[in-house]
Amino acid sequence: MAEGRIVKALSGFYYVKSGDEIYSCKGRGVFRNRKITPLVGDFVKFEESNPGEGYIMEIETRSNELVRPPIANIDQAIIVSSAVSPDFSALLLDQFLVLIESKDIVPLIFITKIDLISDEERTTIDYYKSVYEDIGYSVELLSSKQPDNPPVLEHYFADKVSVFAGQSGVGKSSLLNVLKPSLLLKTDEISKSLGRGKHTTRHVELMQVNSGLVADTPGFSNLDFNEIEAEELSDCFPEMRALKENCKFRGCKHHKEPNCAVKEAVDNEAISNIRYKHYLSFLEEIQSRKPRY
Repeated sequence: MAEGRIVKALSGFYYVKSGDEIYSCKGRGVFRNRKITPLVGDFVKFEESNPGEGYIMEIETRSNELVRPPIANIDQAIIVSSAVSPDFSALLLDQFLVLIESKDIVPLIFITKIDLISDEERTTIDYYKSVYEDIGYSVELLSSKQPDNPPVLEHYFADKVSVFAGQSGVGKSSLLNVLKPSLLLKTDEISKSLGRGKHTTRHVELMQVNSGLVADTPGFSNLDFNEIEAEELSDCFPEMRALKENCKFRGCKHHKEPNCAVKEAVDNEAISNIRYKHYLSFLEEIQSRKPRY
């Protein structure tokens, strides 16, 4: 059997890269019976049936996986937010960060359309940049119209498998086009009536960018925390995760408990009050969801 990695999934076919060749493969029926779906990013074993065609026989154990977009074995997630059109939302960014952290994927933050904002808006963006950098995140402020961006970003992609995430219209495809013009990914204008981007990316595909692999994925604006339990939420906030051992109670949710190191850090401004408010909002959302049976 040959080995390779799924780099594209489309209409029931899985395109497996093995060496310099790409094979068009179908999944074995046994996967359907076990309700296992091969994902882009999967390392697989396959048998060639005809030249350039084959059947996937085995799927290697995944280090991580995302449901939306459906992709596996990711090294890092580049969360793309825009400064304007749509307006920057720290709440939405924190939703993405929590989701990515819960999957043990390294998040990076790219904020686009910096060339379109006023000096006052720039002050706000610079403030948030410092907040996230203080936590330990890498933050880049970008304009896809500036040709000097790609060299600044190249080191992020080398030998990594990256996934782009962010709501529609923030400029993910435009950014990839700047990084690698030969991709010529379809981009679309913001829908003026809706105030958000039209979905222009229809499938998940891993593409070679700056000696790494990058997935361009459909943008989406709604995130839920169905896979995260209340006890796990603070672990998705690195600045809280670092302090939880100092709380008086094991399993402290950093809300109403006394002698809480996280609340003390918020009071001392060592933890961003905005991030803490978002944490409480997410905690309430998780605790109020209907129980699963």
